[in-house]
Amino acid sequence: MADASGDVTGEGDGLFHNDTRLLSTFRLLLNGQHPALLSSAVSQDNAFFTANLTNRPLPPLGESSMPEGVIHVERRRFLWSGRLHERVRLTNYSDIRTRLPVQLLFGADFRDMFEVRGQSRSRRGEMQASQCGTDCVALRYHGLDQVLREVALSFSEQPQRLTAQHAEFEVVLPGRESWTLYVEVGDASTQPSRERWRGAAARTRWSLRAHRRRGARVRASGRLLQAWIDKSEADLALLTTELPTGPYPYAGIPWFSTPFGRDALITSLQTLWIDPALARGVLAFLAAHQASEISTFRDAEPGKIMHETRKGEMAAVNELPFGKYYGGVDTTPLFVMLAAAYARRTGDLAFIDGIWKELVASIAWIEDNVARHGGLLSYARGEATGLANQGWKDSHDSVFHADGSSPRGPIALIEVQGYAYAALHGMALLARRRGDTEAATHWDGAARRIARKVEDEFWMEELQFYALALDGDGRACRVRSSNAGHLLYTGLPRPQRGRAVARQLLSAAFASGWGIRTLPTGTSRFNPMSYHNGSVWPHDVALCAAGVARYGEREGALKLLDQLFEAATFFGMRLPELFCGFERALGEAPVAYPVACLPQAWAAGAVFMLLQVGLGVQIDAMTPCVSIDRPLLPTGIASLQICGIALPQGRLDLGFRRVGSRVLAFADRGPPETVLRIDVRL
Repeated sequence: MADASGDVTGEGDGLFHNDTRLLSTFRLLLNGQHPALLSSAVSQDNAFFTANLTNRPLPPLGESSMPEGVIHVERRRFLWSGRLHERVRLTNYSDIRTRLPVQLLFGADFRDMFEVRGQSRSRRGEMQASQCGTDCVALRYHGLDQVLREVALSFSEQPQRLTAQHAEFEVVLPGRESWTLYVEVGDASTQPSRERWRGAAARTRWSLRAHRRRGARVRASGRLLQAWIDKSEADLALLTTELPTGPYPYAGIPWFSTPFGRDALITSLQTLWIDPALARGVLAFLAAHQASEISTFRDAEPGKIMHETRKGEMAAVNELPFGKYYGGVDTTPLFVMLAAAYARRTGDLAFIDGIWKELVASIAWIEDNVARHGGLLSYARGEATGLANQGWKDSHDSVFHADGSSPRGPIALIEVQGYAYAALHGMALLARRRGDTEAATHWDGAARRIARKVEDEFWMEELQFYALALDGDGRACRVRSSNAGHLLYTGLPRPQRGRAVARQLLSAAFASGWGIRTLPTGTSRFNPMSYHNGSVWPHDVALCAAGVARYGEREGALKLLDQLFEAATFFGMRLPELFCGFERALGEAPVAYPVACLPQAWAAGAVFMLLQVGLGVQIDAMTPCVSIDRPLLPTGIASLQICGIALPQGRLDLGFRRVGSRVLAFADRGPPETVLRIDVRL
């Protein structure tokens, strides 16, 4: 994380690895001055950052003074295999020979990510003596967790002066000539060179391209829509790390560049139809890290699925519970939901057999929790260090009564009941495929009981909506919220009630013009600038769109796609984690939320869920059948193709074309009809 010039200033920026800031200062100066910024950008595939700078007036060499704007400075950098690679190239576009004192200032505070975010600590580890060579320097820190952390800076040219704080080069640059410096920053010193730079750069670009080519590709006739799709693909590729268990999308940059359970599960649901391999990697990782013991500090209970894992010093010494933390009430049912959806999408029952023990443990935790909390899946943190609210709206003030007062726990959130309902039905489906009809009947019955409980206790007849939550006294938090859209996504509500909720989610109270707000205007804690109480979250909008479409509001769901698309054009075709929920004004951009993660995995995945909802595509590899139900294209888009949909029977290409007022669907290529059935309803 750096500013537009490529400098790290020590505020919220830096070079981070495993939740530790390795570089807290990294600044380029010419003769002690900051170069003037011309432009900077990240490449479309997220591989490279490039800043174009120029000199301010330089002191004379002999009798001539170097004027401003004749030295071009290009800083180009990328990350590969745990190392920062940077190339600094100076080009003299004048005919005047000049001497340029070039300084690189650097420093490492080795602060934990939570310290950078503002967490205070009573004590820290100790900085160790730095080690300086002729062309490299190593900075070191011994943490309270007894881990020695080291960062080494290596230079392709030998500096005239090198200390633990800066490297200085005296560059004599003839007219019309260039000078290049290669810098590497990592855990050990190296010998940077043009060859090392080119080789690592090629591998970086190849790796990102391989991630993008893993799933089906989406091709739209509209240039701007295609740019949004391409950037979303590139962001998911950037955030996806290859773990021993398979690909895993880290949640977001900068604060959440680590495995999160909820974020990865929802991202996988968003992209399952085009890239099931991501879901498989997420399921395998979360199954391997399932809780097996009780810990109130970590909010862990046997069978629960992980919410978050961290590798920094503060987590290692238990200053915070997030080394491996289970304080998410929704991750466990979402894990089971995704497993059932993955099996239906791929027919990969062998993989399901491999994680069956973990699925059974997860559903047992759900049923035990439901039994302990009066028939509803509920949460209450074990210790004060844990998260107070443990649904996706996990800020401290996101759950409240209609008068604004805070409820007493345990809390049963409305969307979590839907997840539990879908998880139980999903387990019943998998059990039937495994020939266990007795277990399937049991889980179907448990799902129906939760549905009845929700209809009886959450429905607010006078508001024609579901309450946000029930508190520990069984009192409803009589607040309308976007959480109910997630309930629609699971299919729990009765048809009439579901349609009533869908209409309200699309109404002016929820609508910002850029998507559905998390709360409607007029709610006691409504604040369009808040994190969860009136803002717009793209992933939330996508789940609500899928929910309202399920209850007949297809056109409304398409309108939400159009609105997020228009919002993306103001954010450089990259939707942030969230943005403010102010009402849309003619000619004005959506208002950014100042500390939103960018990119964020489930924000990047939103476009793919929205497209699936609009196109009406469902893939069932168990049948096997691909169904297309009354496809709709985004406004202004004449045609769209989905190329290379992976099926057990082979690859399938689908095309959609607008003809008059209708959208026609067709298969461009695919397995023989005797192997795969394609049902189209126009």
